[in-house]
Amino acid sequence: MGKKAAPRRVADNEAMARGHMIRISPRKLGVVAGLIRGKKAEAALAELTFSKRRIAGDVKKVLQSAIANAENNHQLDVDKLYVAEASVGKALVMKRFHARARGRAGRIEKLFSNLTLVVREREETESA
Repeated sequence: MGKKAAPRRVADNEAMARGHMIRISPRKLGVVAGLIRGKKAEAALAELTFSKRRIAGDVKKVLQSAIANAENNHQLDVDKLYVAEASVGKALVMKRFHARARGRAGRIEKLFSNLTLVVREREETESA
C-alpha cells in the first residue's frame, strides 16, 4: 500500500554524489568544477590533490563519494569512470553587516554553494 519506488535519477552506468552547503561562492566553485569536468576519475583526483585552491579538498571528497557510490551501490568498474557532469548551484546566503562611517552599515553576503558530480562508466569501443 506504500508509494511506488521512485525511478533512478541517473542511468545504469552512472553514479552521483552531492555536496550541500559548501562555504564558497558558486562562481569560485565553478572554476574548480570546470577543472575536472570530462576527465578520468583518477586524473581528476590527482588534479584536485595538487590544486592550490582551498575548496579543492571539499570537491575531492564529493568526487571520492561518487566513485565509492559507483563501486559499492552500482557495481561499476572504477578504472573506466570519468566525470560526466559537474554542476554548481546557489544555496543559502548568510547576511552580515560591517560598520561603516557616520553610523551606516555595509552589507556582507557569505555565499554557500551546492555541488553535484556525476561519474559515468566509459563504454568500450570495438577498435580498442
